Amino acid sequence: MSRSGLPLMPDTLGSTMLTAVLSLTGAFVFGAADFLGGIAAKRIGAVFATAVAALAGFIGLAVATPLSGGAWTVADLWWGAAAGVAGAVAIGLLYACLAIGPMSILSPLTAVVSAIVPMLWGLATGARLGPLAPWALGLALVAVVLVGFVPERGAVRPSITGIVMGLGSGTAIGAFFILIDRTSDESGLAPLAVNSAVTAAVMFALVGGLALRMRAKRPRMPRADEPADTAIVARDRARGIRLAVVGGLVNAAANALILFGIRAGELAIAAVLGAMYPAGTILLAAIVLKERIAPVQWAGLVLALASAAMLAVA
Repeated sequence: MSRSGLPLMPDTLGSTMLTAVLSLTGAFVFGAADFLGGIAAKRIGAVFATAVAALAGFIGLAVATPLSGGAWTVADLWWGAAAGVAGAVAIGLLYACLAIGPMSILSPLTAVVSAIVPMLWGLATGARLGPLAPWALGLALVAVVLVGFVPERGAVRPSITGIVMGLGSGTAIGAFFILIDRTSDESGLAPLAVNSAVTAAVMFALVGGLALRMRAKRPRMPRADEPADTAIVARDRARGIRLAVVGGLVNAAANALILFGIRAGELAIAAVLGAMYPAGTILLAAIVLKERIAPVQWAGLVLALASAAMLAVA
């Protein structure tokens, strides 16, 4: 049996294929979760949306953990908690930058960074990569430039704030992969449940701190351009909470798929293929939000996906 409880393949190629299937599936599920989280963040704020999503994910994982079996140690739970801190930073920054938009640009930026961080960690800890790796990294850098810094008129352009948040989110996502990989193969979903619990605790503590800070400020008179109908505001907020809940459950499912992918094979391969999640986000943003993507940006997106595939092979 493999660490995840899944049956072992008869050879390395089989394990690599299983990792690829699980990681790519998880990536597309991640893309949907990110889209939902970004929309929720626009309605209820990135911090609150992240907190609600993490709580929903924890409830889902708490139910699924006993069913998944496995035996975990205290060390597994500690690594899961550390991953939860990284996850709080990662998802908080991700939802914030996706709320700023454009999703179709910032999502690939975080993906490229999240793929590079585990690979660099592997190199630092003695892993070896093939001759394709330098070319893949070069393509990734070109992709970032084409996607994020486009001179074409009418193309959607990210702000400096969005780019910085995207870089921070990608780094934290990469750290999450590294930390969750330290858990034992027999621990099942327990580390992910602890991860979600810690993320929810961190984000709700931040929500409480922000609320107290707002209450400490002197009340001001509402502006003329603010909505007067509180019922409309309440409905919009309720919709944002529902989106965050669904996004949290979807994100938990994606985390489980990626975790099983890591345990079936190599961290670097799972992380890089898991970085394909912008495909789902971009597709939903183009269909639902009608975001326009310039031809040169499409070229950048293709290069980003190609670099991720090359890194997986390398």
